[in-house]
Amino acid sequence: MIDTRAAVLTEINQPLELTDIRVDDPEPHEVRVAVTHVGLCHSDLHYMTGHVPTEVPVVLGHEVAGVVEAVGTAVTELRPGDRVTGALTPSCGLCANCDAGRSTQCLRVEEIRRRPRPAFQFADGRPIARLGDIGAFSQHTLMRENALVKLPDDVPSHVGCLLSCCVVTGVGAVFRGAQLRPGSTAAVVGCGGVGSAIIQGARLAGASAIVAIDLDDERLEAARSYGATHVINGASDPVAELHRLLGDGVDYAFEAVGSARTAATALALVRPTGTACLVGIAPGGTEISVPALDFFFQEKRLIGSYMGSGQAREDIAQFARLYQQGRLLLDEMVTRVIPFAEITKGFEAMTSGGVTRIVVDLQS
Repeated sequence: MIDTRAAVLTEINQPLELTDIRVDDPEPHEVRVAVTHVGLCHSDLHYMTGHVPTEVPVVLGHEVAGVVEAVGTAVTELRPGDRVTGALTPSCGLCANCDAGRSTQCLRVEEIRRRPRPAFQFADGRPIARLGDIGAFSQHTLMRENALVKLPDDVPSHVGCLLSCCVVTGVGAVFRGAQLRPGSTAAVVGCGGVGSAIIQGARLAGASAIVAIDLDDERLEAARSYGATHVINGASDPVAELHRLLGDGVDYAFEAVGSARTAATALALVRPTGTACLVGIAPGGTEISVPALDFFFQEKRLIGSYMGSGQAREDIAQFARLYQQGRLLLDEMVTRVIPFAEITKGFEAMTSGGVTRIVVDLQS
């Protein structure tokens, strides 16, 4: 067991508290990671505000990159000193979903995450929960070996951390979730971090038109740099404007906000036989109301995509190669790197339209 520093959420709608905690020794299949960088994700903010329920005290954070510091007795592929990024969803590799190539929907994930002792605790022994059993807002954390991916030497950690959530979620929704066809048309509702990754995924997949929709003009301008061919400010009527631009709608629409209203908008944006893909996490209890006749007469499809809908470790490694080739823009997505002590200010800055991703340097 080691002592380390972490940002702990002790009460909903209150700032994170920087405090000393204790981290357990690795179990046989676990790795202790010295966290170097972590991206601030809107899903973390959902837990902080109570829009998505969580127990407290808890260490949030999941968009993680770091260095292997110690390994369990059954770890075979990783060694101390390896640079890694993580996946939010460890998998058993044996259940029906894992066998079908859908490791993000592992049927045994709760069993896989279970461990005999708390990974984190206060000095007095009180346990601390971890978001996704990662808890990356800590200078050290524990993760299973099969939830980690080695980072190539030329992929810096401050951009490599984006691969673990923002990028695998957004680009994966295009390739794995919706399975966008080359030459087809797409719209993206919400152009923050995940939306920007979706736009890049659509560009990489060969979409002939990519329409970015957001309420902030700064984000729309950035969307053009990621590959958007058209932009629409959602303060107007985005469905009418898109029809004016592209006729009867798009083949694929991706929702990256997480609300019932924008989910309904995504479905309205697609043409008959089109696919609307919901990627944003909606607050707990959200219900979606959509026209039934859209499915019967127009054969529209409404699907969800979680963490890229595929094999997270395989996809993260492939996306790292796309970055190495200059085809996936990650440096441009990092608006600012801030020291650990300013993590609360980082969350406050996320409301700005000029922010795509803020990354925290936990070692500074």
